[in-house]
Amino acid sequence: MASLRKVIRSIVHKPKNILDLIRLKSKIKNSTGKLNIIIGAHTTDYKNWLPSNIENLNLLEISSFENLFGDKKASRFLAEHVFEHITYDDAILALRNCYKYLEKGGTVRIAVPDGFHPNPDYIDMVKPGGYGAGAFDHKLLYDYKKLSKAFEAAGFRTRLLEYYDENHQFHFNDWNSEDGHVHRSSRYDSRFKEPIGYSSLIIDGIKD
Repeated sequence: MASLRKVIRSIVHKPKNILDLIRLKSKIKNSTGKLNIIIGAHTTDYKNWLPSNIENLNLLEISSFENLFGDKKASRFLAEHVFEHITYDDAILALRNCYKYLEKGGTVRIAVPDGFHPNPDYIDMVKPGGYGAGAFDHKLLYDYKKLSKAFEAAGFRTRLLEYYDENHQFHFNDWNSEDGHVHRSSRYDSRFKEPIGYSSLIIDGIKD
């Protein structure tokens, strides 16, 4: 009877998304091509990309990477509007974990709200405690300098894709959606053409 209770407790206390974790681990283990992982995907699902969420990949725990990847390494990681939800020190830790489980030449593409955006309404929307969706949980507002430093602290070389500089000048360097699609960008978000001018700070970190 005691052993039966133990089994029941082990089932009850398993993560709700244990089946998602099992499926994702299986797909990674059996992958024979490029391994592209979406971090904090929620319901996002792109062709040739595997979605993950905190239940199956916790960026701050290297054991979570070990459990999920085993001896595999990713070709690309994509995180759209994820890193503003963790502290700066945790962002560096997360990037170091990604670096360890990224193949040489692989990339981490990050998109976050842009702290150098010239529209004060945009800043009020995306700043920590702002009125935009999810902003109540934002921990900081990045600019291209701050995010680049986080990448570099984790060992990455950076490539700036979309950003405003300190003079509020917008910069765009052509990027391929297949390497990591970012909806909240000047190219794919219709709000970029509206008064709010919605865009993201987008940077690739490259593992040399």
